[in-house]
Amino acid sequence: MSVAKILWVDDEIDSLTSQVMFLENKGYEVHTKTNGFDAVEYVKDNIVDVVLLDETMPGITGLQTLQQIKELKSNLPVVLITKNEAENLMDEAIGSQISDYLIKPVNPNQVWLSLKKLIDNKRLVAEKTTSAYQQEFRSLFMALNSNPDYNEWMEIYRKLVYWELEMKKSDSPEMQEVFQSQKSEANTEFFKFISRNYASWVNPKSADAPIMGHNLMKFKVFPHLEKDPLFL
Repeated sequence: MSVAKILWVDDEIDSLTSQVMFLENKGYEVHTKTNGFDAVEYVKDNIVDVVLLDETMPGITGLQTLQQIKELKSNLPVVLITKNEAENLMDEAIGSQISDYLIKPVNPNQVWLSLKKLIDNKRLVAEKTTSAYQQEFRSLFMALNSNPDYNEWMEIYRKLVYWELEMKKSDSPEMQEVFQSQKSEANTEFFKFISRNYASWVNPKSADAPIMGHNLMKFKVFPHLEKDPLFL
């Protein structure tokens, strides 16, 4: 099993064969592309852990390629490799969320160290996320089975949305499957909760009900108008 899957994009990739072989000997699975168009298509259809991206290429530039990659997979680490040390270029690259940059000519160890830093950091973040969710799982399970009211349901879903976003940092399909199972259970229980209570909530005499759509203006807008006619 490879340490990580690397995509190296450079219009002169043939001259980098020795560096690609160096990384492969270190256990990396390296795929190569010679232009930004092919790189974007590859990222769209394949799992990649890190992209090594040349800044100066024909067709679309490295920065344009970077932007399109980030639109597809915003959390994918990208290392920009450039001959240009101009401050405005670096500012633009950093603003486009590069994870690291290297100045040409680069040597194999330099590339390797950059990859190790990024992949180890990604692994540590994933492990921390998985461990934290494992601790949270039980409290969510208990909350789902404690007959929550509508305020407690809001808190449950706030936590579920948070963990759904955090799970994107995890490389563990098993933990993601566990989370999706818990989310499905929450959706099923919430459906039952709504089914049991909806009829009583729309009753105008119901005192213990969330604010429904037909009462939204009455409780959330009109009170502000009474205090300040210029509110709208």
